[in-house]
Amino acid sequence: METPKISVIIPVYNTASYLQESVGSIMHQTLRDLEIIIVDDGSTDNSGEILREMAEKDERIQLFSQRNEGQSSARNTALKYASGEYIYFMDSDDILHPDALRQCYERSHVKQLDILFFDGDILYEKEQNPLSWDYQRTRIYDEKQVYIGVSLLDDMLEHGSFRAVPWLYLVNRTYLEHIRLLFYPGIIHEDELFTVLLFIQAGRVGCIKQTLVQHRVRNNSTMTRKYSIRNVSCYLTVMDELFSYTRTHASTIPLIRKYAAYTLRGVFETAFQLPFIDKCKVYIRCWKTGYLRYISALLQIKFWIKH
Repeated sequence: METPKISVIIPVYNTASYLQESVGSIMHQTLRDLEIIIVDDGSTDNSGEILREMAEKDERIQLFSQRNEGQSSARNTALKYASGEYIYFMDSDDILHPDALRQCYERSHVKQLDILFFDGDILYEKEQNPLSWDYQRTRIYDEKQVYIGVSLLDDMLEHGSFRAVPWLYLVNRTYLEHIRLLFYPGIIHEDELFTVLLFIQAGRVGCIKQTLVQHRVRNNSTMTRKYSIRNVSCYLTVMDELFSYTRTHASTIPLIRKYAAYTLRGVFETAFQLPFIDKCKVYIRCWKTGYLRYISALLQIKFWIKH
């Protein structure tokens, strides 16, 4: 059997009302040489039924089901079966431009890229407050240039344009397997760890200056759910893993420190809303791990007095 050009990986959990539009945007891509690997991560709505019907209509769909173990586990399950030249991680409520995968494949194939990045739009559901950031980053980069991942990440952090979301990237499967990178299970904000490690090991990164995906912001998603100590704890786990990586890759220490300051600043700016006892737990953990050095004294004061 001929190797598909792209393996599209879609974890699904209770997104029944979006599947026809989202998965349909993959099924109707102009690039037909795809495999579509969908993992139903223990959905309790009728997502499974809808997916089975879609799989019957399109032989490119491989459908797997597992008990609810989270998005990381679902993606890792799908990666076991992926055989495409490239991997695209799709969210089950997003919408991909019809010609996106053809353009991404052709650019990646010609330039032999490890990673290709592009832009995204935000699709707000009713009554959703606007985000304080966007997914438009390529305007400051050159389509003709091939970047080294660690240098590009450093530049993105400098410009505040780094977005740790895998649905903005097409990834070379051979490269991904070579660095043995999987998603960290059991946490939220796992994309922060995955995407940083993806970038700092990449030798060839390029971009397409086009908006190719619509990312949906909706009720009860990880992004819009009420901020809790779990959010902070998972961000700190990401920091633990990244600094663990530097023990065997000392050259990345300055960049990981820069990323820690970039990320923890945002975490502390939001964590002020936690209950007092949770603030104490967060502060003690940051003190013990040495992460307070990446948070300004002024922000630490605001963390305690702001409500």
